[in-house]
Amino acid sequence: MLDLPKRGATDAPSAAQPAAAAPRKQGWVAQHRSRLILLAALVCLIIAGAGMAWNTFWRPLTVSVAADATDVPVQVFGLGTIEARISSQIGFKVAGVLVDLRADVGDRVSKGYVLAKLDDREQAAQVARAQAAVSQAEANLQRATASVAKAQANYANAKSINERRQKLVQTNIASVETAQSSQAVEDAALADLSLSNSDVAVAQASIADAKAQRALQTATLDFHTLTAPYDAVITARLKELGSALAAGQPVFSVVDPQSIWVLAYIDESKAGDIHVGQPADIVLRSRPNRRLAGKVARIEPESDRVNEERRVEVAFDSIPADINLGEQAEVYISTVRLPKALLVPERAISGITRTDGTVWTIENGRLAQRRVMLGHRLLDGRYEILSGVPDGAKVVSVLRSGLRAGRAAVIAGGPPS
Repeated sequence: MLDLPKRGATDAPSAAQPAAAAPRKQGWVAQHRSRLILLAALVCLIIAGAGMAWNTFWRPLTVSVAADATDVPVQVFGLGTIEARISSQIGFKVAGVLVDLRADVGDRVSKGYVLAKLDDREQAAQVARAQAAVSQAEANLQRATASVAKAQANYANAKSINERRQKLVQTNIASVETAQSSQAVEDAALADLSLSNSDVAVAQASIADAKAQRALQTATLDFHTLTAPYDAVITARLKELGSALAAGQPVFSVVDPQSIWVLAYIDESKAGDIHVGQPADIVLRSRPNRRLAGKVARIEPESDRVNEERRVEVAFDSIPADINLGEQAEVYISTVRLPKALLVPERAISGITRTDGTVWTIENGRLAQRRVMLGHRLLDGRYEILSGVPDGAKVVSVLRSGLRAGRAAVIAGGPPS
C-alpha cells in the first residue's frame, strides 16, 4: 500500500517562503527610509521651485496702472486762525470815572452807538462857562459897534465944522486959532473913530476865541461819551462800573464783522504760485466736514523768518454768522487747474528729485522702467507726469513684488497691454 503525503506536510514549505521574504523587505525599507524622505522632500522643493519660477519669471504679472484725469485742481495747503482785519481796543480820550455801561461781550452795535459814559458834571460846568464867555464877547462886540456909530457921528460933525471954519479963515471972518482948533477937533474925532473900529475888531476876535474855547470844552464833554467807531461786534469788556480810568485806557475790544478772514501760514517752498484773487476752500476746526468758499485777499510782504512761512489772508465769500475769532482753520488755495493730467502716486515713483523720478511702465505687454519729468504735486501725494512715457505705454500706479524689466504684465481689470 502506497503511502501518500499529507496535505499539511506538502503545504508547509510554500507557506514558509513568504514568511521569510517579509523580514527582508521590511529591513530594506527601514534601511532606506531617510533616503526616501529626502527624495520626497526634494521632489516637493522642485515642484515648488518650478511654481515660484513660473510665478516670478514666466506668468504675466497683474498690475494697476494710472489713468488720465481731467479738470484737476492744484492746491496749496495752509494752516491758520480766524482773525479780523479791522480790530480795535477803544477807550475814553480823557480821564474819569466810569458811570454807565451799555454793551457787553458778543453784542453787535451800529456805528455811533453809545457804549459807555464817564462822570461829566465838571466838564458840563466848563462848557457852561465857555458859553457865558461867548455871550460876554458878543455883548462887547455890540458895545464896540455902538461906539463906532457914535464916533462916526462925532467925526462927521467935527469935519463939517472944520470945513466951514477953514472957509471963514480964508475970508478973514474967523481967526487962524479958531481954524486950527476946529482942525484938531476933527483929527481927534477921526482918531476916536479908528479906536472904535479897533474895539470892534478886538470884540470880534474875542468872540472867535470864546467860541473856540466853547468848542474845545464841548468836544471834551463829548469825550466823556464812548461810541462805536463802526458797525462792530464786542469781543471783550475790559472795565466795569465805578472804575477810575486814565486817558486812553481801553474799555472794549471790538471788531468789524465784515472784515473777518483767515490768517494762514503757507510753506515758502509752496507759496510761489499764490496770487491775490485765487479761489480757496476753508475748513473750520469746529466744522471738519464742511468746506466754505473763499479767495486770497492779501499776501503779506514779510514772511515768518523762523518758520519760513508766508502769511496769506483768505477772505470768506460769505462770512458764517456764528464764527469765533482765534479758531483754527485749514485753507486749500487753488493755484491752477489742469485740463488733463497723468497722475501717479508718490509711492509708485522712485528716486524723486525736484524735477524727475523713475516709474514702472507697461510697454507692449512687458514691464520697463522710465525716467520721467514731474510736474505739480497734489495734496493727496500724486505727481503730474509731464513727459518720458512712450505713446501707448501705461504707468504702474501700485508697486508690488515681482516687478522686473521685460516681464510680461497685464492690467488689473482689463485686457493685456
